[in-house]
Amino acid sequence: MIKIETLTCKYDEEPILENLSLHVKRHLSILGANGAGKSTLAKALCNLIDFEGTIVLDAHDIRSLSPQKLAQTIIYIPTKLEVYDPYISVFDFVLLGRFPYKKSLFEYSKDDKKRVSSNLELLNLEHLKEHTLSSLSSGEQQLVLIAQALTQESKIIIFDEPTANLDPSNAKIIAKHIKLLKESHHVILITHDLHLACYIDNPVLFISKATTEYFETREHFFDADTLERLYGVSFHDLAVVYE
Repeated sequence: MIKIETLTCKYDEEPILENLSLHVKRHLSILGANGAGKSTLAKALCNLIDFEGTIVLDAHDIRSLSPQKLAQTIIYIPTKLEVYDPYISVFDFVLLGRFPYKKSLFEYSKDDKKRVSSNLELLNLEHLKEHTLSSLSSGEQQLVLIAQALTQESKIIIFDEPTANLDPSNAKIIAKHIKLLKESHHVILITHDLHLACYIDNPVLFISKATTEYFETREHFFDADTLERLYGVSFHDLAVVYE
């Protein structure tokens, strides 16, 4: 459960989000125009930026959580993989997901490494474990980010435009993995891709000019009149392309 109360986020004293209150029971998709505040909300949920108001994760105010506990609770997966060491191996990068559980000055345990191997196998990445991150395709890099998130075992996973840089084939693979994760995790999806949002089938938060509108069901949001009102253009029926 995520409880957001009167959340306001500003850049240079200009509100990006203003007085947002929302209770997220399990899953959520966040849509809206560029610069509307979608990623800002995600960063606030991870306590990565300053904000006014309150955010509670599983009955704990996020400001009261240690970095380790916060990492065990929520993880943010960016649109594109960015690392300081492009030559780190896939295995070692995914292993970093166990850092919130690692005891200081100790090596990663056999159990930590076993979890990495299990998640690489789950995502069909085992054959790439010794490859460097810089040698991977965009689709493979996105799968590696998911593998690290699974290894970190955070309850809540935030995906920020997960298919933005992918071809249709890889986008379909990522979409299927995200939908499957809904069975075991709380999934928050930020996207411009209406087909993806329709397929993932979460409640929708639409953000526009610091204002928000919440839709409990897919049917309420994916209505031609509603979409035209929100986006200002006409919409035909959306085909579900990820099935």
